[in-house]
Amino acid sequence: MALPKYPTEQFPSSHFICGGSILFESTRAPLRVCLLHHNVRDEWLLPKGRKDRGEDVTVATVRETFEETGSCERLPLNLITWTPEAGAQTKDAAVPVPGSEEPFMLTLRSTEDAVVKFIWWFATVRMGEDKVEGTQTAVESFRSAAGGDVQVDREVIAMAVDLMRVMYYPVGSVESGGSS
Repeated sequence: MALPKYPTEQFPSSHFICGGSILFESTRAPLRVCLLHHNVRDEWLLPKGRKDRGEDVTVATVRETFEETGSCERLPLNLITWTPEAGAQTKDAAVPVPGSEEPFMLTLRSTEDAVVKFIWWFATVRMGEDKVEGTQTAVESFRSAAGGDVQVDREVIAMAVDLMRVMYYPVGSVESGGSS
């Protein structure tokens, strides 16, 4: 049997797909990222969670972010992507797509029990409505805030901030924008 042309790794359905969100307080400078503080483990995290059976990962991302932080909506970003236009019969190529609502990054994370989480990351923005009590599951214990220090996913945050600056702050429109 011939080996695959490209390195390949297969994952059975016992692994799971998550939607994650870099939640910005607004699209105005300075950029501030909303984080979750896990009250039991005393750590800062980004909003994310498993998609339900039959649920689209984009819908799961908004649902999970809402459950953990409050109302939000996805933000379009200018991306370089290999995803073709629907119905396009073109050769594979990385192309710039202005205002894309596709995920901007994928993280593969192994858990303690060797299960792999596939986390598709999207940019979102708060809609001004506070978190609704009772939307978290019994095993979740989060408090959301614009602050804290995320131990993981720093690259995801940095990429989201860079993409936000390109999309929402044309060159020369903002002297400096911070993120937290």
